[in-house]
Amino acid sequence: MVSKDQRRRQLAREKFARQQQRRTADRHRARRRTVIIASALAVALAAGVAAFSSAALMGNDRAGDDRAASDPSPTAAPDPCRTPAKGTPSTAKWKKEPAMSIDTGASYTAALHTTCGQIEFKLDAAGAPHTVNSFAFLSGKHFFDHSRCHRFLDRRIYVLQCGDPTATGTGGPGYTLPDENLKDPKIKGGVYPAGTVAMANSYDGKHDNTRNSGGSQFFLVYKDSPLPANYTPFGTVTGGMDVLKKIAAAGSRPDPQIGSTAPNATVVIDRATVGRS
Repeated sequence: MVSKDQRRRQLAREKFARQQQRRTADRHRARRRTVIIASALAVALAAGVAAFSSAALMGNDRAGDDRAASDPSPTAAPDPCRTPAKGTPSTAKWKKEPAMSIDTGASYTAALHTTCGQIEFKLDAAGAPHTVNSFAFLSGKHFFDHSRCHRFLDRRIYVLQCGDPTATGTGGPGYTLPDENLKDPKIKGGVYPAGTVAMANSYDGKHDNTRNSGGSQFFLVYKDSPLPANYTPFGTVTGGMDVLKKIAAAGSRPDPQIGSTAPNATVVIDRATVGRS
C-alpha cells in the first residue's frame, strides 16, 4: 500500500516532469522566432562609436539580454491609441513569392491606418523590387489588416516592428524574400536613420544560409539606430513620425511570448494600403 508521503513525492515528481516538458517546448518554439536584431547585442564602445554584432534571438533563456538591450521604460504613459477596428488577423499563406507586378521605374507609397494614427512612407521600388512587390501584394490581400505591431525597442535601438498577423514573432506569408538594397548609402556607417522602413529577418550574423529570410515582418525606425546593414531598407517615412513618437512616449514592456519588449500602446494596423503615385 502506498503511503501518503510516497504518494505526495510521486505527485511532486510528476509535476516537475510536466514543468520540464513545458519549458523544453517553450524553448523549441522560441527558436523559430523572427527578430530584427541580436538579443545578445555585443556592444563595443570605441571612440564613442557603438559596434553591434547581429544574431537572431534563440530562446526565452536569452530574452533577458534583449530586454537589457532595449531597457524598457520603468513607467508608462496612458495608452494613446484607439480601439482596433472589428476584424480578425489573416491566416493566409502562399507557397512562393508573388510574381513581379510592380513597375520598378514608378513611384509607390504605402499607408498604415493604425489605432494610433496614420503612418505613410515612400517605397523604394527601384532599390528593393522584390520587397516592395511583396509588400504591395500582401497589402492588396489584406494580410496586414487587424495585425498588432508586436515588438518595440526604445533604448539604444529605436524601432517598432509589425507585419506578423500572429503577433508572436513567428508569423509570415509562407515564403521568404531575398536581401536587397544593403548598400543603400542611407544606411552606411552602421546606422539606420530615423524614418527608415526595413524588413526584419532571421539572419544570425554568421551563417549565409540564414540570409534571404525576410517575409512579411518589417520595422519602422523612429530615431537613428545603430544596426549592421543586414536588413533590407525599402521605404522612408513621409508622414506619421509624430505617431511613432506618441507610441514611444507610452513606453515598452517585457513580453515573454516574443522574448523581447512590446509597446505599451495598443498598436494595431486596421488597414494597410499601397498606391502608385
